[in-house]
Amino acid sequence: MKIVLENLTKVFINKKTKSEVRAVDNLDIEIPDGKLVGLLGPSGCGKSTTLFMISGLQSPTSGRIYFGEADVTNLAPEKRGIGLVFQNYALYPHMTVLQNITFPLSNQKISKKEALVRAQGAASLVQIEDLLDRKPSELSGGQQQRVAIARALVKNPNVLLLDEPLSNLDARLRLQTREEIKRIQRETGVTTIFVTHDQEEAMSISDFIVVMKLGVVQQVDEPQKVYDNPKNLFVAKFLGTPPINTFEGVIKDHKVYINDEYIMDTEFDDQEIYVGIRPEGFIVSDKGVLSCEIQQLEIMGRDISIIAKNPACDKPTLRAIVDADMKVPTSGVVKFNLKPNKVFLFNRQTEYRLGQEPVVEEVPTENVETEEVASPVEE
Repeated sequence: MKIVLENLTKVFINKKTKSEVRAVDNLDIEIPDGKLVGLLGPSGCGKSTTLFMISGLQSPTSGRIYFGEADVTNLAPEKRGIGLVFQNYALYPHMTVLQNITFPLSNQKISKKEALVRAQGAASLVQIEDLLDRKPSELSGGQQQRVAIARALVKNPNVLLLDEPLSNLDARLRLQTREEIKRIQRETGVTTIFVTHDQEEAMSISDFIVVMKLGVVQQVDEPQKVYDNPKNLFVAKFLGTPPINTFEGVIKDHKVYINDEYIMDTEFDDQEIYVGIRPEGFIVSDKGVLSCEIQQLEIMGRDISIIAKNPACDKPTLRAIVDADMKVPTSGVVKFNLKPNKVFLFNRQTEYRLGQEPVVEEVPTENVETEEVASPVEE
């Protein structure tokens, strides 16, 4: 099922201060049929609000939502053909796993025999078929998450929606469960949207990611393409572990300088810029173009992490990741050459990547109704 969000906006009004909060601002994206898409961004960026509008749990202030060719903007949640998995699983503690899974079918007038068959199929898909007689309190966090997914899938939904599905799991279970989510999505082919603030999680399993900030979409593309070609400094900083290193720099006569060191040529005109360099973009060389002062080395098997200082860096230290077989001094000054495809230049004022500045278009004003709430929705 293809999903189209057309100029989707959600505005909240704080009852006490009467101030307006645009939780989602003019969201305009298309989610292809059968794909797994991650809504990614920090807390408060609007990703969960977007998911709740898609599900029908919240109504948009303006804009439209389409499932295929059908306008579902004002359609009740139970009529949208969705499966929704909440962050806290929302399992019924007094019911067995089987009863939890079949519960959504009770309102659809599905026979007990068919409901059992479908529940067993969903349980098999998420690999919990041997847990059907247990209560949620007898399950691990990962097992409870699988029950919640099975309950969402048993309805044969057109769209599967996951709200921070892995946030309550420990690191090992997060890794295991995200692999399971990708496998399940591939086997079912159901269009899936999941919300997360974890960029590694989103990049590892998504076909596409939607990076959001303060209710506004920053970039939409395949995860590796977003990582390799960030449109602005926010996206560049948000994606990547360790994060990108950022320096104050300038362009003079089509040459890029950090401090007074000339690091590369560019087609862009003279201006003050930020220079972003991915940790894996450094090469240790006696004739390197960028000088840094070593603070510490961390040997991590196949890699060495060089923690160093540079006065133009926006943080107290920078981090460079190089091959463990590379000869690296343990102290003093280290010089780096830079991999061109790991270096990004950003306008100092707008923070857009040079050459990626958006075309400004006039947007007609629109009278929209606002919804009063005690406090804005966190996500």
